[in-house]
Amino acid sequence: MSVRRWLISIACLGGVWLALCALIGVVAVKAALHPARLSIDQADENAARNIAVRDIATMSEASIVAGDGAILRGWLFTAASGDGDAAILLHGQGDNRAGMLGNADMLLRRGYSVLLPDARAQGDSDGGIAAYGLKESDDLRRWFEWLERNLAPHCIDGLGDSMGAAILLQAVAIEPGFCAVVAESSFASFRDAGYDRLGQAFHTGPWLGRTVLLPAVTAGFVYADIRYGVDFERASPEVAVAGTRVPVLLIHGLADDNLPSRHSERIKAGNPAVMLWEPPNAGHCGAANAEPVEYQRRVVGWFEAHRTRENP
Repeated sequence: MSVRRWLISIACLGGVWLALCALIGVVAVKAALHPARLSIDQADENAARNIAVRDIATMSEASIVAGDGAILRGWLFTAASGDGDAAILLHGQGDNRAGMLGNADMLLRRGYSVLLPDARAQGDSDGGIAAYGLKESDDLRRWFEWLERNLAPHCIDGLGDSMGAAILLQAVAIEPGFCAVVAESSFASFRDAGYDRLGQAFHTGPWLGRTVLLPAVTAGFVYADIRYGVDFERASPEVAVAGTRVPVLLIHGLADDNLPSRHSERIKAGNPAVMLWEPPNAGHCGAANAEPVEYQRRVVGWFEAHRTRENP
């Protein structure tokens, strides 16, 4: 009887643990699917218009309809003079298009026109959930086509931060027309990002999500698939970039404690043509602050070095 009670106790504890893991996983993935929304305010509008005036550009509202009917909104800055190139700038999670105004200023001063969209379910764009590239890749393809129709630029480049970087890298698999892209602080796969997030929540490394809390990650993924039709197993910049011919520059600070630099190292390992810059003192999406001169040299230099569309 003592052995039987022991086995029953173990089974009960195991059941409680699995139930707790399921709860943790569902709560975590619901938070990821519904990130805080930071709407565009008057201060954002004023900052954008000031940049347009300073850089002698025309600023206008832009919008497209996504495949699921969501209205996606952004700003288009058209350079008054330049070489006919354009860039699409993608912000990170919990931010909006205004978060990329610094990069817009950098490129406008060099003659680029720039498009700053709000990601779905972020800023002023519609959309019930954020899908970390699973839906946004097609959104970006539509923005790319909209920019081609409205500006007919010689080249369209892409620049993304964090979630925006991951979206951009996944989009090159379905829109190979980018002349070049730069992605800072991307995740390699959403599953690996989940391991990191759980580790941060419990102040451990990613090992916790890979081992003890693996049922939580699995439960969260199953919930997202069943409840929202989102298969996060397919959210993988690492896989998308492996076969691309679009020139890719990855930037990942070695001081990034949000998404460690091993994510970009894994992406690069899958495609030898990918370039990786790892500024030692930069945190998450912090290369421009840590090394502003070198950041501008590398980003602008990357775009200018790939000013032909050679991608099929």
